[in-house]
This record gives sequence, C-alpha cells and structure tokens, in this order.
Amino acid sequence: MRTPIPTRRLDCPDPVALATFYSRLTGLDVEPLGDFKPDEFEWIELGQWLNIRRSRSRRSPTNVAPTWPPERFPSKLHLDFLVPDLDEGEQHALAAGATKHEYQPGTTFRVYLDPVGHPFCLVLSND
Repeated sequence: MRTPIPTRRLDCPDPVALATFYSRLTGLDVEPLGDFKPDEFEWIELGQWLNIRRSRSRRSPTNVAPTWPPERFPSKLHLDFLVPDLDEGEQHALAAGATKHEYQPGTTFRVYLDPVGHPFCLVLSND
C-alpha cells in the first residue's frame, strides 16, 4: 500500500509572512486573505508545489528555528528547489528574503535559510 503525503507544514510565528516569502521564491500564489487580518491566520496555503499538493505554514509562537548543520535543533523538514543555474537562483533567493548559510558542504547545491530559519537548498538541476 502506498500512502500519499498530501501536505507539507512549516511551523512559524507569522504564517502570512512566511507564505509570502515562499510565494516570492517559487512564484506560487498565497491564498486570498479575504476579510481576515494577517495576524488572525493560524495557517495559510500556497498552491501546488510540483508533486506536493500544498504547503502550509502554521502559527507557532514557541517555534525554535532548526540549526544547520543539524546540531541542537535539527531541521524538521528540508525543502530542495531545482534551479538551472546556482548563481541566478541565489540572486533570486536572496532578493526574495533568504539568507545564504555560511556552511556550504557541496558544489551542486547551496544551503539557505528562510526568514524564520528553516534551511532549504537550491540544487543544480541536471536538465
């Protein structure tokens, strides 16, 4: 039996801000806020992420950012994004609000942190 994984969830103190960052990074739309104020959201969704059905960010005031490389607080979820060019991908990620991590263990990928501190990688695609 195969069980699909329907969602990915990132805990954070401000779901709208984190969803906005990933929207800038990926080009996906953040769901409309309607009449709600940003601080009234407990979670928010982005559209389809390739094979991932949806991405959720949930409000978590006690969230502790993971560390990279994993030490005291290992990452709970790690996202990889394929890019055709690492330098161009880096420029885009930094403009979206990412921070390049000082520890870079490879040459075909680069490690970044989102505004909350979740690590993610830009990975050089083979295409």
